[in-house]
Amino acid sequence: MPYLSVWLHLVWTTKNRFPFLKDEIRPLVFDHICENAFRKEIFLDCVNGYVEHIHCLVSLGSQQTISKLLQLLKGESSHWINEQQLCPPKFDWQDEYYAVSVSYSQLARVRAYIQNQEKHHQRKTFQQEYEELMHHYGFGELKPVEKRKTN
Repeated sequence: MPYLSVWLHLVWTTKNRFPFLKDEIRPLVFDHICENAFRKEIFLDCVNGYVEHIHCLVSLGSQQTISKLLQLLKGESSHWINEQQLCPPKFDWQDEYYAVSVSYSQLARVRAYIQNQEKHHQRKTFQQEYEELMHHYGFGELKPVEKRKTN
């Protein structure tokens, strides 16, 4: 039996960052995502977000990949939201997502950050948060190495 401790902070947005996730449907969507994760054996520690995005803290299983995990969470929830007719137009998630590893020592900090999204976004827009995260984790700055240098 493998023993893993691979924690991920995942973030994804609604299509074109449209504010679909109004106060009245956000808890329904988050509850459904939790139920779906449980059925699919995805260890989802917490989920929260705001009108145009979602944050999740998950522990990756030994047979799971990030892309498959996100496909299961995003695809099924999008289908469910449309099936329940929670949003007047057709609902969809943006294709892109954000995923970063979280060290075990930082789990409580990330969990608190996720759980306080509504309060957090009273002070900062999602665009500001997005730009800070992209800068903090060096997205866009990483470049592939053409050739390994040898001595």
